[in-house]
Amino acid sequence: MKIAIFYGSTTCYTEMVAEKIQVLLQSDPQMASHGSISLHNIKTTPLTQMQDYDVLILGISTWDFGELQEDWEAHWSEISEINLNAKIIAIYGMGDQIGYSDWFVDAMGMLDEAIAGNDCQRIGFWPTEGYEFTRSKALTPDGDWFVGLALDEENQYDLTDARLLQWLEQITAELQDLS
Repeated sequence: MKIAIFYGSTTCYTEMVAEKIQVLLQSDPQMASHGSISLHNIKTTPLTQMQDYDVLILGISTWDFGELQEDWEAHWSEISEINLNAKIIAIYGMGDQIGYSDWFVDAMGMLDEAIAGNDCQRIGFWPTEGYEFTRSKALTPDGDWFVGLALDEENQYDLTDARLLQWLEQITAELQDLS
C-alpha cells in the first residue's frame, strides 16, 4: 500500500502538519511496514501524481471568506480529471473558527465535494465537538462530523498535536479495517 500526503500551504501551517503526519506515520510500525510515506507540496507536484498512490492524505487551508488556498486554487480544475477510483482518502483542513466563523474549514468541504465523483473510500471523519463556529461546508449531512480533521492554529493551537495524534490513530485503525 503506497501512501502519500499532498498539501498546499501559504503560511507554512498546513505544511508543518503534513510533515508531522509523515514523521508520526513513519514511526508507527504498522504504517512503516507499507514503506516510506511520500510528501508532496502541490505547488511543485502535479496532482496527477495522486494516481500513483493507494492512500492519500490531503491537506488544505481555508482563506478569507471561505476561499481555497492559492496552490489548490491554481490546480482546482485538474481535480475532476484525476482518477481517484479505488483510492483511500483522508483530508485535514486548517481554518480560523473565531475570525471566520461562517466559513470554518470550508476549503476542506470543497475538496471533499470535488473528489466525491470518484469511487474512493473516505476515512478520517472528525467530530465537531470542541469547536465554536457558525457554519462550515466541511460538515457531514447530519452536521455532527467534519469530513476530515479540522485544525485551528489561530485559536486552538494548543490542541493541534493531541488532535493530530488521535486522528492518525483513527485513520490507521480504519486502514487496518479496510485491509
